[in-house]
Amino acid sequence: MVKTVGIVSLSSGMLGEAFVRHELRLGIRRLEQYGLEVRFMEHAKKGIDYIREHPEKRAEDLLAAFRDPAIDMILCAIGGDDTYRLLPYLFEHDELKRAVGDKIFLGFSDSTMNHFMLNKVGLKTFYGQSFLTDVCELEPEMLPYTRQYFEELIETGQIKEIRPSRVWYESRTDFGEEQTGVRLKQHPDRGFELLQGNAVFSGKILGGCLDTIFDMFDGGRYADSPKLCTRYGLFPAASEWKGKILFLETSEEKMAPEKYQRAVTALKDTGVFGAVSGVIVGKPMDETYYEAYKRILVECIDNPLLPVVYNVNAGHALPRCIIPFGVDAVVDAGSQKITFGKGGSEGN
Repeated sequence: MVKTVGIVSLSSGMLGEAFVRHELRLGIRRLEQYGLEVRFMEHAKKGIDYIREHPEKRAEDLLAAFRDPAIDMILCAIGGDDTYRLLPYLFEHDELKRAVGDKIFLGFSDSTMNHFMLNKVGLKTFYGQSFLTDVCELEPEMLPYTRQYFEELIETGQIKEIRPSRVWYESRTDFGEEQTGVRLKQHPDRGFELLQGNAVFSGKILGGCLDTIFDMFDGGRYADSPKLCTRYGLFPAASEWKGKILFLETSEEKMAPEKYQRAVTALKDTGVFGAVSGVIVGKPMDETYYEAYKRILVECIDNPLLPVVYNVNAGHALPRCIIPFGVDAVVDAGSQKITFGKGGSEGN
């Protein structure tokens, strides 16, 4: 059971800006209502400019959170776009490997980079929620589906099963204090969609935000990102993906189909689709390009035997579940569930 949460800003420093103070207060209150002690790491609230200019301080906060025996759970404040810059400060002298311990790490979006970093040092992590986006959601309460998984994680330290949400929500466009208590517009959801292949497959899950994963190979956003990611071997070799399940989702940037195709093609070029046992894909935010992404996935993968399950409530679309990475998982699209732990084994 989680008692103390350490909050880190590993990408954007938004947490330290005045325009989110009402969200910050709301999130702290909610965490404390669970009986949790909330600790903000030393630089977590230093603001956007400071955090952008000091990746070494972000790395220091992550290492400090792992080294602090009182912290049970490391929670990312929010995503961003340049977490790759932490790589030298975490890997040049095995800093992360020497600091890491058996703690819960939860984040998503650009925190995908952190998940791949922690995967390299053997830590199982949890993907799908962050402090500002989920705990601080401006509705009267955390969204019920989101809250269900967050509570399971802090109470048990694990996620046993994921099922689809009955509804999805249109994303919030205004986060001002006057929006506190304003409910989001919701729509019926469609459940997990099997695009191709067997409805049941298993393996350990790894992946994250496709926009961020694409930055590992493409220097369009940051010219030095592919070089650094290659230098430190951030994306596993095809042989390391054997029997695993690849998870993909897309960001609030809602990449155009043309870029989506380039990103999926870049992944294909790594050999990952020839190694994994299946692919699961998160719902696109606001269902933008919903059908186009499905078509591109099938065409680019170009292997109708590889299972692909679409529209999982994980990633940038609301609401969000939590996906354990590195844990045996069984995907059953027919039964509309993904189970973790018993019954799953890598490579089956």
